[in-house]
Amino acid sequence: MDAVNGLKIQFDSKSGSKYYYTKSGMYRLSNHWGRLANSKWRLKPLEPETISKIKLGYAAWENFYPDNAVEELYYLEANHQKKTVNYQHKNNPDYDKKAVLRTSFETTKRIKQIRNLFNLTSWAKYFEYYDIDLLRQKIINELIFTNKSLEEIKKEFL
Repeated sequence: MDAVNGLKIQFDSKSGSKYYYTKSGMYRLSNHWGRLANSKWRLKPLEPETISKIKLGYAAWENFYPDNAVEELYYLEANHQKKTVNYQHKNNPDYDKKAVLRTSFETTKRIKQIRNLFNLTSWAKYFEYYDIDLLRQKIINELIFTNKSLEEIKKEFL
């Protein structure tokens, strides 16, 4: 919070978010995160987590990436230990070009599928497996690294 001490609020949204602009980037103080006009905000999680829902985010101007519904701009990353999945932008310097790029609609669809695979077990009753986590990892990796549909992938593992 010291970073915005003394800065003038340059935009105060109807939803309560406050924006501070500097020459190098933008600070956003908010209790909700996600879409902002045509951009998507994602905060790096604090460890340890804090109980306050109000967070201060910062993004340098060069870290704002293009966003639209028609271009294949996004790829997925899964953390199998934490059972989480997130999208990343193709301009992310960590992108190794192995995960398939998708539109925002296709990305959202695959995120839902992967979250279901992580959180549910009912889908696995049709498979013969010794280790559900290994089966889950293989299916999720196919969803991330190929253009195959979930149905096609499941058929391959039956």
